[in-house]
Amino acid sequence: MSFKKITESVSNYDHLEKMTIDELTKNINIEDKSVAYAVEKELRNINNLIVKVISQMKKGGRLFYIGSGTSGRLGIVDASECPPTFGVSHELVIGIIAGGDKAIRKSVEKAEDDMEKGWFDLKKFNITKDDFVVGITASGTTPYVLGALIKCNMNKIPTGCITCNPNSPISENCNYPIQIIVGPEFVTGSSRMKAGTAQKMVLNMITTSTMIGLGKVMGNKMVDMQLSNEKLIKRGTNMISEQIGLDEVEALKLLMKHKSVRKAINKHKNES
Repeated sequence: MSFKKITESVSNYDHLEKMTIDELTKNINIEDKSVAYAVEKELRNINNLIVKVISQMKKGGRLFYIGSGTSGRLGIVDASECPPTFGVSHELVIGIIAGGDKAIRKSVEKAEDDMEKGWFDLKKFNITKDDFVVGITASGTTPYVLGALIKCNMNKIPTGCITCNPNSPISENCNYPIQIIVGPEFVTGSSRMKAGTAQKMVLNMITTSTMIGLGKVMGNKMVDMQLSNEKLIKRGTNMISEQIGLDEVEALKLLMKHKSVRKAINKHKNES
């Protein structure tokens, strides 16, 4: 199948420097509106990947995101938000970026060009066949990610990807490809824009749906969230108050006693 880097296509807009701020934001917004529709076209493939991730986690496996630049940072952000949101271990969803932690803030020259380093970084976590690895790359060609997925396949570790070009090398070398074709960027080649937005949306879908599938949500509430600040303690108190009909003072006492919204609700129901 033919491969074309749509992410490098020339923008549909020109003379950006001559646009007013009003024109710039209006046109960027027009482009952004198209992203959700591009994601919608891939829902079946997204669903298939999520089903496999849940299956792997029920066997004790973990979810790995691996990428470089913007894509790597997005994976790290999504992974880092799972423990406080769903009360899971920091070792359940793991984000890896080419160049290591330094690359989260600053670009590391040529880190993404190393075909061997991605697999080397995955092996640091003693990766096994029970895990699942998602390569994140807008272009679908990043050597760091491609090399890692190829080695995963050789070791029978299930793989997926999120890319924004059809029929890319990354897609051809993973089990569960997700291809969000968002078209040319507003600024030619600036894949942190629509491509990055698309990747963020899909990552949200993957972890949120997975955690719901693993029973980490009750009704529509984050009952396993970490009570790490006053805002979240207040939210937890309100959840308990609404769920079992206690006033705010009693709900707070119950929350502080059990240190968990889920435990507080379940204990109260069992004792009633």
